[in-house]
Amino acid sequence: MEVPPPTAPPRKKPVLVLGLGNDILSDDAAGLNVAREIQRRLSDSDGIEVQETSEMGLALLDFIVGFEDLVLVDAVQTGQAPPGFLHEFDGRKLKVLPVVSPHFLGVGEMVALGRQLGLRVPRRVKIFAIEVQDPCTVGVSMTPPLREALPSIAGRVLAAARRLNRVRRLNRARRSPRRE
Repeated sequence: MEVPPPTAPPRKKPVLVLGLGNDILSDDAAGLNVAREIQRRLSDSDGIEVQETSEMGLALLDFIVGFEDLVLVDAVQTGQAPPGFLHEFDGRKLKVLPVVSPHFLGVGEMVALGRQLGLRVPRRVKIFAIEVQDPCTVGVSMTPPLREALPSIAGRVLAAARRLNRVRRLNRARRSPRRE
């Protein structure tokens, strides 16, 4: 007899903004700090939940299951853009790579695995990667370029989360029959 996959009840707020990072590694905390700034700006009517974590890979499934949309915010150091530059990606366009280890799954693999397991994972994923200057130095303060860019970055990420929520509501309204 096959055991049905576990299910998660729908979340009260359909959109999750998930900030990733490490609080004690200087600029690596950028995703966490953006999440905190967004939390300060939110109203209850936004339909957006904000969480933060230092987890990665497969452990992120615990955070995202049950949400309709996901906005992921993390630090990245490519050396191809100045610190504070915001790289923006549509999660549907991420390539899913062959999995070597469940401990180091990328976002695409994590969402694909959730779907294969029958979990209710977000349909739409937006990824914001904040170009950082110093993600390795132990310290609780981000570098000046990141501190200066933080309010603008938080504004752009919050605007994207609100757009996802508006699109979700419009799509739902189109699907539901009109009452007369």
